Amino acid sequence: MKDLTIGMIGGTGPQGRGLAMRLALTHRRVRIGSRQAQRAQDTARELNRLMLAAAPGLANDLTFPWIEGAGNADVVAGNDVILLTVPYESAEPTLKDLAGTFRRGQIFVDVTVPLEFGKGDVQLIVPPEGSGSQHLRAFVPEFVAFVGAGKTLPAQVLEQLDAPLECNIFVYGDDKAAKTTVMEIMGRIPALRPLDAGGMSAAATVEGITMLLVRVNRKQQSHGGRIRVIGLR
Repeated sequence: MKDLTIGMIGGTGPQGRGLAMRLALTHRRVRIGSRQAQRAQDTARELNRLMLAAAPGLANDLTFPWIEGAGNADVVAGNDVILLTVPYESAEPTLKDLAGTFRRGQIFVDVTVPLEFGKGDVQLIVPPEGSGSQHLRAFVPEFVAFVGAGKTLPAQVLEQLDAPLECNIFVYGDDKAAKTTVMEIMGRIPALRPLDAGGMSAAATVEGITMLLVRVNRKQQSHGGRIRVIGLR
């Protein structure tokens, strides 16, 4: 498999920032996006400084692919694997704006979770299609493979580069080749083990698990709870 480039729609938020750094540290080229290109470029410079502080040896690595920033449309048009890391409520309008920028052969990765936060509680939003991913599938061209991944990863832990993830993530999608590719990319992140959760029908369950994790973290006054499946080879 060629060394695929990664673009992140809305990569300036907590989830996108953490994933961008973790993936860049596996020597993947990563470009983060924003509606405002300057904001993405400013964030990219900040993330590069954070990675350099965590791993000073990168300063002497001429082959290290530093994170770049650009507008969302440029990020989608110019990369092989596209991660959606905007808040779920912004996902549909964002994808509508970007509909004409996708190209054949790309892989789209949905990292969003349809949650609604209230006082002391969090609820899962269940669209008519049955899950957030199944709803968003209609706004990504059919010629682009659609995969869900990374939904159970806490943003705060992702951004703490000195904290090993030591957990699993569930990866699902109907395109087996695309799913395998995403699992290989995510599996390069140290102490992160992707698990094949099956087809798109798994989306509702995975999103429900995320809601449960958020609830448990809130009850435990923590931000770091995540999933680790034991007993597997």
